Amino acid sequence: MIADESELRELRASVREFLEAKSPEEAVRKLMDSDPRFDAEVWAQAADQLRLPGLALPEEYGGDGFGLVELGVVLEEMGRALLCAPYFATVVLAAQTLLASGDKEACARHLPGIAAGRTTATLAVAEDSGSWDPALISARAKPDMDGGWKLNGRKCFVIDGTTADLLLVVARTVAGPSLFAVDRRATGLTADPLETLDATRAMARLTFDAVPATLVGADGQGGRIMAQVLDVASVGLAAEQAGGARRCLEMSTEYAKVRHQFGRPIGSFQAVKHKCADMLVQVELAEASAREAARLAAEGSADFAVASAVAHACCSRAYMAAAMENIQVHGGIGFTWEHPAHLYFRRAKSSQLLFGGPAVYHERLLDRLGI
Repeated sequence: MIADESELRELRASVREFLEAKSPEEAVRKLMDSDPRFDAEVWAQAADQLRLPGLALPEEYGGDGFGLVELGVVLEEMGRALLCAPYFATVVLAAQTLLASGDKEACARHLPGIAAGRTTATLAVAEDSGSWDPALISARAKPDMDGGWKLNGRKCFVIDGTTADLLLVVARTVAGPSLFAVDRRATGLTADPLETLDATRAMARLTFDAVPATLVGADGQGGRIMAQVLDVASVGLAAEQAGGARRCLEMSTEYAKVRHQFGRPIGSFQAVKHKCADMLVQVELAEASAREAARLAAEGSADFAVASAVAHACCSRAYMAAAMENIQVHGGIGFTWEHPAHLYFRRAKSSQLLFGGPAVYHERLLDRLGI
């Protein structure tokens, strides 16, 4: 199912109105220092009133059957508002991983709860190095006497890892990297919060000590699943980055109109004009690349994998550039902790590094191009 332009505009307007009411700067700052780092009531409202968790999930699992185009609209608005919520981890990472696994039983068990907003979930891949490359995974899974599996090892930089009800973990077996489902209450599991640059996105370190786990998909197919998930997740992250970059541009232009120096708005000075113009070009390119990749996904195009890597690179660069210029346009006040500019800068940097950083995503683009 693909929404038309008018439906997309209505979706964007509804989500923006909701987030302006539920995720103003004061709420974001409060949640940054809270535990858990999201408002359970707001999460429930997002599910009950707007059905956002199930937007891009198949109807057979309780979702609305939309795809990356519609999901991209929601993520742009969430990035614009710096929403503190388990949406990216649950809907973009975990739910898409379950779908990519092709495991109908696992999907039927977990996706209805995700679609209804009852279940939060996340994906644990990276370890101490921060790499998302399945070939570098050292966490191990071994068959158990009762027919299940036991996990041992550690995962780092797991988004919402201390609060997710369901953990999807990539671990190595004799057959190769494989995907496993772990309940948050499982014995032997320890989740410790991590202090990172971006306090708006909760991260955790997970330690597994003979933790009971259930195999998801076929043994040894974790690498194939992760390749597919990274294509989708990169587009989702790109949309979120584009939304944040757009907000940085808006903040800069709004300030340039009202801040006066030497008897005139600073926006009338050529240096500031050029900064805002450069930001506009970067933001427009970011939005275009993210939306094009989402459109190709909806069409099932063979070019989607390349477009996904392009979007990730473009949007990471655009968000960093816009966040830095936003601070420059605001001058001294932009450097203070009291100003939201630094919140966007921190989110821009953490998002740039989320799947490995510029060197990794440029290599991924070359790989998708067959170079």
